[in-house]
Amino acid sequence: MTGSTELVISDTRSPVGRPRINGEQTPARFADGTLARIDAVLTDKEKRSDFIREAVERELARREGK
Repeated sequence: MTGSTELVISDTRSPVGRPRINGEQTPARFADGTLARIDAVLTDKEKRSDFIREAVERELARREGK
């Protein structure tokens, strides 16, 4: 048998999974000890990146007057 066989699972083009929340990235530098302080206040199974993202969003809302 010659030729290729294409397996089509679905013909929909919609993305699968949760919506993307981290579309933009930037490196950030913190003063010595800052990451240890963040880690010390994280709740069980909370991620450092989530903590930082939420803190930035709160500060932006405060400064934007929302």
